[in-house]
Amino acid sequence: MVNEITAQALRPKVVLGVAAHPDDLEYGIAGSVARWISEGAEAYYLILTNGNKGSEDRSLTSDQLKVLRRAEQEAAGRVLGLKQVFFEDYEDGLLQISPEVKRDIVRVIRQVKPDVVLTMDPTFLYSESGFINHTDHRAAGQSTIDAVFPLARDYLSFPELLRDEGLEPHKVKTLLLNNFDKRNFNVDISSFLEIKLKALAEHKSQISDWNMVEKRVRNMSEQAGGRAGVAYAESFVRIDPPA
Repeated sequence: MVNEITAQALRPKVVLGVAAHPDDLEYGIAGSVARWISEGAEAYYLILTNGNKGSEDRSLTSDQLKVLRRAEQEAAGRVLGLKQVFFEDYEDGLLQISPEVKRDIVRVIRQVKPDVVLTMDPTFLYSESGFINHTDHRAAGQSTIDAVFPLARDYLSFPELLRDEGLEPHKVKTLLLNNFDKRNFNVDISSFLEIKLKALAEHKSQISDWNMVEKRVRNMSEQAGGRAGVAYAESFVRIDPPA
């Protein structure tokens, strides 16, 4: 583990964010991604579930919601300047830690060859403030950690990816995990909070009260910034896997 530091020590060339649902990454990492893109990085998202359960609108079917949420995530990606958003189609609410999910993440890691991967910390189960971490978030986080180390690294893991798709093994240099209660690394997003909010606002199906959402995101970013000595920040648990 590393001591609490700021973004000056991390200048990725290729970034991959992995999450369960459309909008997860806008809440957790979009300011950092926007910063790194401005510094010349290529950035990608991988969304594992189809997001077809996350609505209280009874006029929407699951199939309609799935299409809507994918379009919202693509729009958010355009706001940020993502190179590409990859989508899997696992059922919302039922994501499992499985060889299939890990293989799908490994495939994208080997395709885009990120030096930094970001996802949710699977050890974050709940907060004393009353927040319960979604089961899909935890499954996505654990699957991503396993994909980063050792599965994407080892050529004998999922050999069909090399044999049939020509995807060579890849070693990820840095893993950043969202965890609301633990952190050892901060990214200064003071100049990028507005673009984070603009990207988040594209997820209209998930936002019933934008003023409340904006206030919450600003407050969280300000609190993280206060810990880092800047105006606004995003905080992570940083892990640099062995070579």
